[in-house]
Amino acid sequence: MTDVFSFVRGTMPVLVTLPHSGCHLAPGMEKRMTERGRQLPDTDWYMEHLYAGALSKGMGVLKAQHSRYVVDLNRGADDAALYPGRPSTGLVPALTFDGQPIYREGQAPDESEIAERREAYWRPYHEAVAEELERLRQKWGWAVLWDGHSIKSTIPRLFEGALPDLNLGTNSGQSCDGELQALLAQRLAGNVAYSHVVNGRFKGGYTTRHYGQPERGIHAIQLEIAQSTYLRSEEAPWPIDLEKAVRLSRMIDGLLETALCWRPEATCSGK
Repeated sequence: MTDVFSFVRGTMPVLVTLPHSGCHLAPGMEKRMTERGRQLPDTDWYMEHLYAGALSKGMGVLKAQHSRYVVDLNRGADDAALYPGRPSTGLVPALTFDGQPIYREGQAPDESEIAERREAYWRPYHEAVAEELERLRQKWGWAVLWDGHSIKSTIPRLFEGALPDLNLGTNSGQSCDGELQALLAQRLAGNVAYSHVVNGRFKGGYTTRHYGQPERGIHAIQLEIAQSTYLRSEEAPWPIDLEKAVRLSRMIDGLLETALCWRPEATCSGK
């Protein structure tokens, strides 16, 4: 069995998590899936490349190895809706974001299989996240969790119109210090090449909402990137535009540097 996640431990108080960039499937799953499901259209493509700069800055990077169709690591174990009143994509999705079946008729996992996947994939991943954040908090007195995502820029079933290029989420300001959010928003506003929003359609998923506890010194941020910013096409096979990806990586590096440079009740100077 493929490892649930890969993890490179960092030396600095920022942990980058990439929960939706994996493409591996659970044993026996592929033969039960539709042709569209096997394409894994809702994958966060090329995130490890966009976030390659995190490692050079001494940040830890924890990357899921399996597809979000196995289990969505950015949903709670109880599968509670993140955005009441909107379509829920589910802890173990049965439909793609655009509403197409992932499994052939009668082949979707039952409650027993969902429970097994939760134990085999969801729980080890989140145990690792919690353990590393606590290690960083104990060492530094604080920690930042940066949850990296990307999504097709237009999905009528989930949201109206096209997304801004960069969507920063802090659970409406509850998951991180207000000064840190303001510094990141300022950085976003300073780059006119990308449109952006703070706590717009995407306010952060389970990871941001669960781990972000500023009162305990743990600050969580989600960045949702419109895939039009770095892909040549947002349809299969999702070819990357290397020039656009390099430019976007620099922007991400700047945001990560802002998070790394920030200190509770003080800003970092000289960098």
